[in-house]
Formats: sequence, C-alpha cells, structure tokens
Amino acid sequence: MVVRVSAAAAPGCAVPVPGAAYTESACVSDLTTAGGHTVAADWAGLTSAGLPVPGPVPGVQIDGYFPDTSTTNTNHGWNHDAQFVLRLPRNWNGGLVVGGSPGNRRQYANDRAIGDQVLAQGYAFAATDKGNTGSSFFADDERPGDAIAEWNFRVTQLTIAAKATAARYYGRPPSRTLAAGLSNGGYLVRWQLENRPALYDGGVDWEGTLWTQQDNLLTFLPTALRNYPGSPSSIVDSVFAPGSQFLWDYHYQVYWDLTQRIYREELDPGYDGDLAAGIPFCASGTPDCDADYDYASRPASVHRAVDRIALTGRIGKPLITLHGTLDTLLPISRDSDVYDRMITAAGRGGLHRYYRIEDGNHVDSLFDAYPDRLRPMAPCFRTAFATLAGWLTGHQPPRSETVPRPAGASAAELAGWCALS
Repeated sequence: MVVRVSAAAAPGCAVPVPGAAYTESACVSDLTTAGGHTVAADWAGLTSAGLPVPGPVPGVQIDGYFPDTSTTNTNHGWNHDAQFVLRLPRNWNGGLVVGGSPGNRRQYANDRAIGDQVLAQGYAFAATDKGNTGSSFFADDERPGDAIAEWNFRVTQLTIAAKATAARYYGRPPSRTLAAGLSNGGYLVRWQLENRPALYDGGVDWEGTLWTQQDNLLTFLPTALRNYPGSPSSIVDSVFAPGSQFLWDYHYQVYWDLTQRIYREELDPGYDGDLAAGIPFCASGTPDCDADYDYASRPASVHRAVDRIALTGRIGKPLITLHGTLDTLLPISRDSDVYDRMITAAGRGGLHRYYRIEDGNHVDSLFDAYPDRLRPMAPCFRTAFATLAGWLTGHQPPRSETVPRPAGASAAELAGWCALS
C-alpha cells in the first residue's frame, strides 16, 4: 500500500486504510460539499437547488482505491476503479455510514444527497464507486452479471475497511454502522442487509433498484420504449403511474433507452450479437431492438445471471425504504411496492418501514423544473435517517404509509423539510 499525505496535512492526518492499494490523506476545515473536497460532476443533478447545506465539518478526508484491474474512473487522474472516499469528522458521534454510488456514477455521487447530512450529525462517511463506472460498465465482465456482482463486493470491502480505519483513528470501533444509498445505491443497501447483516445495524434504502426474476427493469422498460410516444395508455396501464405523463419525454430521452440497453448488455450480451449495448432509440421491429426485448423468453443463462444479483426480502437488520409515487425510471408499483411484499412474505416485516412519498420522482433536480407538481426526496431521506437512528435506540418509527404532499407548502419548504407522519 502507498500512503500519500497532503502537503497541507498536519501530523495525525495520515490514516492507513486496510487493504487499500493507494491512499491520500488530508486534514481539512470542511468535509461537506461546501468545503470543495469533492467532485461536483459526480453528484450533479441528484438534488434540488434548495436543499440546505450544513455548516463546516472539520476532519480528515482519505481518498484512495483498492486493487482492481478496470480503469473507468478518471477521478484524480488515477484511471483506476474501486476508488473510495472516507471522511472522519473531528467531532465524532461514534457512527459510520457507508454507501455505493447511484446509477453508474463515481465515489462522490452521494456527497450532496447523503454525505453532507450525516457528516453534520457527526457520523464518519464512506462511499465507493462500486468497482466500475460509466455507461460501458458492462465491459468489466468475464461473464454476465460480473459488473453488478462486483458492486456488492465493493460495498462489503469498504465497510470492513472503514470500520477498521475508524477504530484505529478514534481509538474505538464504531458503535453503529448504517448503510445508505439511492437508486443503485439503494439496491446495495438491500443486498447488504440481506447478505451481510452482521456488518450493519440498519439501513436507509432510497428508491433502490429491484432485481428479481419477476420484477426488474428489463421487464418493464421495453414496454415503455415500445409504446412511447404512440400508445401512452399502454405505458400507464402496465408501467408508470397516472399523472406522470409530463415526465415521460425527459425520461425517454435521458433514461429509459440508455438504461435498458446497458443493463440488458450486462445481463444478456448475446441478445444483440456483437453489438455493444444495442441500437439507440430503435423503432420496434428493428432487428435486435431493445424495444422488443422479452426477458421471460430469454435463455436460462440470462435468468441465472439475474439470480446472481437478485434480492429475496430476507433482511437481517432494520430497513427504511423511501420511494416516490411519480418515480418515472423505477416505477413504484414494479419496485418498492413489490420489495415491501417480499420482506413481509419472508417473515421480516417487523424489520421494515416503507414510506411512499407522494409526488416524489427518481431525480430531485426535476423538482426545480416542476415545483408545483413534484416534491424532492432528499428532505425525506434526512428525516428517514433520523428516524432510523431513533429506531435503533428504542423509539418506534411511524407505521408504513403513503406520505402526502403537504397542502400549501412552498417550494422552499418542500426543498428543506419532510415529515414522515
């Protein structure tokens, strides 16, 4: 392992991270995004402009990477994947929060939506790029599903290393370790609490991606692509919520087509032969078009690839799930509604609280464009995180429910506040 200490670092700022191939440490006056020790492009567009920013949080920041062979992450000019950030606040509350990035973003993607809040509360905070990034993440494969399976490994790896690093730095191990993430990061929270519950005390799953044989994005995005814009009623009937139509064109252009193609390529590369992630925006009837993709009829090898990353609902620690009713990328009826039922069917319902956020969407930046139709999810995450902390100290959380949009609330109020009961 190579450890480099910033030229501005004071004695005591060099903190080794077990298992890391390379790290750089620095004592900084502010660990939040306002302090600038981040890459804003990683988190751009994930939060509304009005989300409050906390005051300065001094401490130590460690940037580095674990051994890996792929090179999609260009942060710091390292051209090395499995990059991570670990922040150790000076005034520590004894807790640690760990997460993986949403989408196919890099390690700083959670900084604005999650990191600022938990650091301000005194938690140490660690985040990983999941081991591969970008829209060609599927290239980090030897066999279908490898790239997504690596995401789970990298969160586990970072959690173990961050707990050991915090124990060494503070002189005692974390009293509480929480998993938190949104979208693909929410999926990682679910998977960790199902498969590695001994590492955590609980988690907050913000609109996590669902992977099962019956419900996954490969089962509903082709329907949207095939029917938009010609047959919109078919999209509502089988996929997205009534009232979400004003969001469809944006999601078609930005999310539906790209998401379908790159995740299909990850799990079913043989569908389009030698093409890499298909034909963008192809019309139904075009050979090898993803608009005509039929997951149910694909070979058993494809279903085995999904099994490698699938969820079961068998969580082992308390979990709070948030999902917006107008999510137009991962529709609530095909995702968190299903996952809630899975948890109950697995006999783990007592460990779960599920809050459906009325008018919430998948991407909070869209609230700035539609403040009269949407509400941002980040304030609800902040409340849910505090609720989880209370739950772990014996305070029963509110029952699962659909959280209504507050009547008459201003855009500024919605951007900074959310009550779950």
